[in-house]
Amino acid sequence: MKHYKVGIVGATGMVGQRFSLLLENHPWFEVAALAASARNKGKTYAEACEGRWKMAVPMPEKYKNMAMYDADADAEEIASKVDFIFCAVDMKKEDIRALEERYAKLECPVCSNNSAHRMTPDVPMIIPEINAAHAQIIPAQRKRLGTKRGFIAVKSNCSIQSYVPALSALLDFEPTEVAVCTYQAISGAGKTFDTWPEMVDNVIPYIGGEEEKSEKEPMKVWGHIEGDHIEPAVSPVITAQCLRVAAADGHMAAAFVRFKNKPSRETMIERWRNFKGRAQELKLPSAPAHFLTYFEEDDRPQTRLDRDLEGGMGVSIGRLREDALYDYKFVSLSHNTLRGAAGGAVLMAELLCAEGYMDR
Repeated sequence: MKHYKVGIVGATGMVGQRFSLLLENHPWFEVAALAASARNKGKTYAEACEGRWKMAVPMPEKYKNMAMYDADADAEEIASKVDFIFCAVDMKKEDIRALEERYAKLECPVCSNNSAHRMTPDVPMIIPEINAAHAQIIPAQRKRLGTKRGFIAVKSNCSIQSYVPALSALLDFEPTEVAVCTYQAISGAGKTFDTWPEMVDNVIPYIGGEEEKSEKEPMKVWGHIEGDHIEPAVSPVITAQCLRVAAADGHMAAAFVRFKNKPSRETMIERWRNFKGRAQELKLPSAPAHFLTYFEEDDRPQTRLDRDLEGGMGVSIGRLREDALYDYKFVSLSHNTLRGAAGGAVLMAELLCAEGYMDR
């Protein structure tokens, strides 16, 4: 596999910090540029993150003395130094859209953790085990942008990473209706208990914009390429409620599903245990050997016990039961800053590299 120089744009935030840890010893990717807002320009990464480091392990030594770039003003210089960037900035959506398109038009591909371009019709929103083929829309996007190499690809919202993989293994049974309630960790808001003490011993029944994303983004993931855009799926119909809970990491979902062709419980569990996707076929460095794991125990999955499954890149499922209103109900769990954020973006980048989209 080729060697790629990469940049982290938005390196000081929680997801940017997670990127730095995941890329520290990555076999394909070498961090050549760290960027954030203008106020951090010229500082070392250690200085820029002083008092703001939120990871449970120390900052990698190799990045501490790297000088920070201004993500906006230094875009041309950054683009000249790297093969592509990971983007995880904290800005207004319209500003993120403009910034990511600017990098793409500088012929620098963008692997984005941001939501700004998720519903852009020709921007693929990729979960590598589920819809790797959506990368095939990239030539159409390049035509629109007027680029030869630059493009934008995004990962989906962290809230859907637990129940969408579980349902994706069952799509040929034609699920028609899904009701889901997600119980989302505070790191999804970029917080820790030190910075958000109000969340200790608390549940907040509202996360801005999350329910709309939870209902709409799966439809794009399950959609298909039609001409110059991705046509979203029209079923199943999803209704969602999203709650913030007192967990550090890990998003849990309680899902209810009705099928057109109801499978047996045994068939569903077998599908989950044997489910593989393009990431496993290609043996990508960040791909979990077992994407989905089903637990027979009544009290699993549990956030503290199971969020780090497969290095935080696996999805765990349990409590599959027949339901009085729907056909079945189950509980599922994913690590929101690994599978759901930085780790999912790294895996997406690995897929795009392996499939030739990052070639010069």
